[in-house]
Amino acid sequence: MFKHFKESIFVTIFGFIAAYLWAEHILPDSGLKVLFITFFLAILEVTLSFDNAVVNALILEKMTPKWQHRFLTWGILVAVFGMRFLFPVLIVAIFSKLSLIKTIHLALEDVTQYTHYLHIAHAPLVTFGGAFLMMVGLEYFFNENENPWIKAIEEKIINLKVKYIDVMITVFFVFLVQFIVPHNIRLNIIISGLVGIITYLVVKTLCSILEKSQQKAMANGVKNAATGGFMMFLYLELIDASFSLDGVLGSFAISKDIVIITIGLAIGAMFVRSLTLLLVEKKTLKTYIYLSSGAHYAILALAIIMFVSTFYEMPEIVTGSLGLLFVGSSFISSLIENKKNIHEVNLK
Repeated sequence: MFKHFKESIFVTIFGFIAAYLWAEHILPDSGLKVLFITFFLAILEVTLSFDNAVVNALILEKMTPKWQHRFLTWGILVAVFGMRFLFPVLIVAIFSKLSLIKTIHLALEDVTQYTHYLHIAHAPLVTFGGAFLMMVGLEYFFNENENPWIKAIEEKIINLKVKYIDVMITVFFVFLVQFIVPHNIRLNIIISGLVGIITYLVVKTLCSILEKSQQKAMANGVKNAATGGFMMFLYLELIDASFSLDGVLGSFAISKDIVIITIGLAIGAMFVRSLTLLLVEKKTLKTYIYLSSGAHYAILALAIIMFVSTFYEMPEIVTGSLGLLFVGSSFISSLIENKKNIHEVNLK
């Protein structure tokens, strides 16, 4: 197991050293306090993204080893530098109408003003993420669920054959939220939600087309057929981006220093990547059959929390606890099911 987490341990050590030196540079004798904050941010990221690891593993299993490696190398650079540092800065630049360089300077030198602009962007951001993640969760339960966990609910959902019902439900949530939020941001909410839905549909459709193309080419004996790996890579990055929104925005309640936030969340993101790799190599999702359902329940819960957070601030502990509850419960149910199956085989 150590081989899966050695890079994460290295990044943790390097991150703690960097955080300590940065803290001492900004405010002498604050190093130990900042180390604790960095550790807490890393734990927050892992807690909020545990279900993300399960979903990542589910998609990575369909990818070639080459694209798996690219996701776990290039993808971590996008996740850490792109989503945990550059993305919030870019959003603030758009809403503040400042250049990217000036916004980075603002983030490093005037955190109060930077946080103010980030707060303005909060509602449209989480609406986009909530809509995208709700589509991910609903698509799974309506079209992809092969091992129902809570059968009384999931089997009925599978049998409910209504075209585009996932889109209709997500649109309903978007328009419900826009009736609750202040009047001046309603249009932004609607646009962000619809963009989230359209983004999901476009990327998912392209993934499906390329996957079918690969299967057809391989059936005809074509070696090294195109795998559609890039689209799946993009799809995974969008899922990661949507998951990270909650953690990135919530982290400013813990620290106002974007460098410390980036380091703490980067450490957590590395451990999530390592956990994803472990799940893929050990074929955990095939062994623990209800984990996929548990992770997608957690995704739907996170999507609803994101919609609610447009008008009511939700504590991060609620988001993390719900994710762990669903994933943990589905894992325990999988263990019980496996023991039951073994017992039945032995009786025969």
